[in-house]
Amino acid sequence: MDIRQVIGANARALRLARGLTQAQVATRLGVDRAHVSALEQGQRNPTAISLAQIAAALEATVSDLVDEQSEHTIATRTTVPSSDSEK
Repeated sequence: MDIRQVIGANARALRLARGLTQAQVATRLGVDRAHVSALEQGQRNPTAISLAQIAAALEATVSDLVDEQSEHTIATRTTVPSSDSEK
């Protein structure tokens, strides 16, 4: 899969997992909604700086955006509490 598609799929999954609209992400990035839509569709080729800004807007890491393994599972990823309190 093309890296632009991976980034787009992960960005969309992260956005949805955070309950954000494209317009809200666009506002955080200082771009228009169409830019976010194009990014999610794999039609943008973001720079390293843009990736960092996108990750920050989505409360994620750059690794979350570029990880091919996470594109379909990132939206369902949850934090599991430590089992230390159960001991």
